[in-house]
Amino acid sequence: YTCFTSDFFLDVADKWRSEIWKMIRERSDLNFLIITKRIHRFKDCIPDGWGAGYDNVHICCTVENQKYADIRLPIFISAPIKHKSIICEPLLGPLNIAGYLTSDFQEVVVGGESGSKARICSYDWILDIRRQCIEKNINFTFKQTGAKLLKDGKLYNIERRLQHKQ
Repeated sequence: YTCFTSDFFLDVADKWRSEIWKMIRERSDLNFLIITKRIHRFKDCIPDGWGAGYDNVHICCTVENQKYADIRLPIFISAPIKHKSIICEPLLGPLNIAGYLTSDFQEVVVGGESGSKARICSYDWILDIRRQCIEKNINFTFKQTGAKLLKDGKLYNIERRLQHKQ
């Protein structure tokens, strides 16, 4: 996981990102997973010689609601990346991504929001994204419930230690 608790494409990382790209090229024996909500900066941040992407780099674009899916996914689809996944986390509303799902995507990962101020995630939203993935033959992973899961009309407050197990 590259910059797992931050974002590799933050503008403040511009001054050192070329060093990281060099390390990624040198360590072709390792796979690098980069998760970003700043896909709009991708083309400005890739190294010379990127071409269609590196075999050992997997880029994941996050979308938390329909607004950001409609903004980020068209950019992501057109980006020259060999390995792509969509991360719907934290999922904050119903999401129709079926029109964006192409064979270029390896997986869609869905999860609720954690923390003391977590917003509600509806299990119906999760099931709908799963259905869209099945219809498009895209791998689907339900990663975690989040702290507040609405299922069958009941709101569940789930402790952090149990969110991945549910």
